[in-house]
Amino acid sequence: MSRSLKKGPFVDAKLLKKVLDKKPATAGVIKTWARRSQISPEMVGFTFGVHNGKSHIEFTVSEEMVGHRMGEFSPTKKFVRHGGKMQKEIEQKRQQAEIASAKAAKASPAPAKKK
Repeated sequence: MSRSLKKGPFVDAKLLKKVLDKKPATAGVIKTWARRSQISPEMVGFTFGVHNGKSHIEFTVSEEMVGHRMGEFSPTKKFVRHGGKMQKEIEQKRQQAEIASAKAAKASPAPAKKK
């Protein structure tokens, strides 16, 4: 759901103040918890550390990011993998097949060169 056009984009006041006071080259990483703030054109070139609930995820703002929210670039959930017992068995069989093919390739003698 988008924000009303008459209200304009939301940018946290403290965050905007940090950006306007500094230059991108000398600012370093600006840490923030304001995931709901939109990225404005003044922020291009800065490096932000956005909190994901556990740690700060760093990213540098480019022109393509303007209009997006800060939280989009700091995922809160970590995907491990699907599967379980079956997936583990499939992966073990695949590894054993790779090992066997590597051994077979190593064991077969290379053709001798003729002079």
